[in-house]
Amino acid sequence: MTSPASIQTALRGEQALPLRPASQVMDLERLGALHQSRLSFMRTLVRRIMTERWQITPAVFQLDENGYGTVVYSVQAPHGLFSFVLFSDHLSPEERNDRVIATKWDLTMALVEGAVDEVYLEKLRQNVPKQEAGRVDSRVFVLSRANRSARNFDYVVDQLAQGKQPDVQKIAKVGYLYRTTAVYGSGKLGMADWEKVRSKHIDFARPFAGEMFVCLMLRNFSLIQAEHIARHRSAETFQPMAAEIKRYFGIGNSTGLGMAPYLVNHPLLINQWIEMRELALAKVRSLGYIGPKTKGLLLELIDRCENHTRETETEDEWQSNNNLTVVQDLQALKTYVEQSFSDWNDLLAWSEAHCSLQGQEMLVSIMLELYPELVDELEEFHNAEEFLDLDPLMPLQTLKSVIETRYNWALEIDFTAQGARETCWYRSEEKMEPRIGSAADLEAKDKQMALGVGYAVHKCYGLLCDYLKSHPEHTTARFMVANPKMRGIVRRIQSMNRCIYGDIQANLLDENVLPMHLLRCKLAFFGVSKFDPRSRLWVRNTMFQGAPLLDEIGQPFNDDWFMPLAPKQQGDAS
Repeated sequence: MTSPASIQTALRGEQALPLRPASQVMDLERLGALHQSRLSFMRTLVRRIMTERWQITPAVFQLDENGYGTVVYSVQAPHGLFSFVLFSDHLSPEERNDRVIATKWDLTMALVEGAVDEVYLEKLRQNVPKQEAGRVDSRVFVLSRANRSARNFDYVVDQLAQGKQPDVQKIAKVGYLYRTTAVYGSGKLGMADWEKVRSKHIDFARPFAGEMFVCLMLRNFSLIQAEHIARHRSAETFQPMAAEIKRYFGIGNSTGLGMAPYLVNHPLLINQWIEMRELALAKVRSLGYIGPKTKGLLLELIDRCENHTRETETEDEWQSNNNLTVVQDLQALKTYVEQSFSDWNDLLAWSEAHCSLQGQEMLVSIMLELYPELVDELEEFHNAEEFLDLDPLMPLQTLKSVIETRYNWALEIDFTAQGARETCWYRSEEKMEPRIGSAADLEAKDKQMALGVGYAVHKCYGLLCDYLKSHPEHTTARFMVANPKMRGIVRRIQSMNRCIYGDIQANLLDENVLPMHLLRCKLAFFGVSKFDPRSRLWVRNTMFQGAPLLDEIGQPFNDDWFMPLAPKQQGDAS
């Protein structure tokens, strides 16, 4: 397999196109305009499952006629045996709550290493349904919970019980039967930490592979449970759901501020994710002649993305306007391709001049979709050693030059302007979840998180310049002795200087910062679609919509579920 280093070397040859600059790619608004792609983690997980033909079979299936009970799936992957354990409990309407403060859910789940016997299953039964209030051990490496869709679940069960298929147009408004409100991993609540998972469980050694797998299994169970309840409700008239409609169901997700700090706190990992995407784009842009077959596929994908965007339902005016703009962008792109398209570099440049950021990044995802033979090998390089290393011997003049070159964006921000330092990111006391408050709130300030990288760099640079006036020959170590509070940001500056991307080039302390951009960026790398903001602080979305079903493992797989469309139904004129 080709390494990223050799790919970069090839792309940086005399005739190669350069990677897009960090000043463009790491702009906060552009990061918030990203879409799913071939390299998104859901896509790479499904490719692995389908091509390696994982064996996923029920080991325990104890559900009553209402769908309550215990289910355990045996998961035989190429390098290990795992168990997916699920508990389905009755939840009254007054107990139903999607917020993080909830204490009960319709479903709770765990991904566990090895087979599960009765003793261990009982231990899980006593703890998994409690989620944060319970305790699990290091055999567990993902924990999650989910609630039924109030608009879809009972409706689908009723339709199937009557021998009817669900109305696809109704499903298009809410494309899932369950919505997960949290997926935990990486050592939380006693679970295995990431280092153990990465080193011991090769099948889940890619970022968030275990978490994505749990969501995929939840999607599978939601369809099975709906049919199970419908069959028991009316065995005489029951009809199973059509496969094409099943594939159109995904899993809902609610994501809030808890995800936002991750992009700031893991800069080396984020650099790796972004760089692989940009390498993939550069490989496509370096192609020469674009034949009529590829042009035809391009036009098909533009049409698909336009229709997918039209099918995205949201009550949020901001997102509705964004979706309308993307539709207009795609229509303009189609016209340009039909009339003037010459090569990928020309098309990308045209989009940057005529389309919105979301339209531009939609085109990037489409371009990657067309060339699996160029793109897919990069999915193996999404991990990174997350160690920020301090170089105490670096001359201060060199450190100053690094800041001026790499962090010029931070130096250009006026942090004395009104509102420039108004936002305070902190952790709530009751749930230890990220929150946003005012810098004037002393209680919030006491629990403040260090997300103001731009301000920290700006402050460090000012102190450094003053220090250099008296000590121009000193090293970083001497500066650290005089300014010990700068140690963390200096370590970050020196470490990130080895990267192309990684640092978000925005003032996250500004009063007008939009956390939605951070949420959307990470979710796009996960592979979600159909963003539906519920405020500036949290968003609903859909996972695995259009993905193949688990009972299709072993059948021919063409990996063509990018931006899925509602299936046509009998009598559907559209």
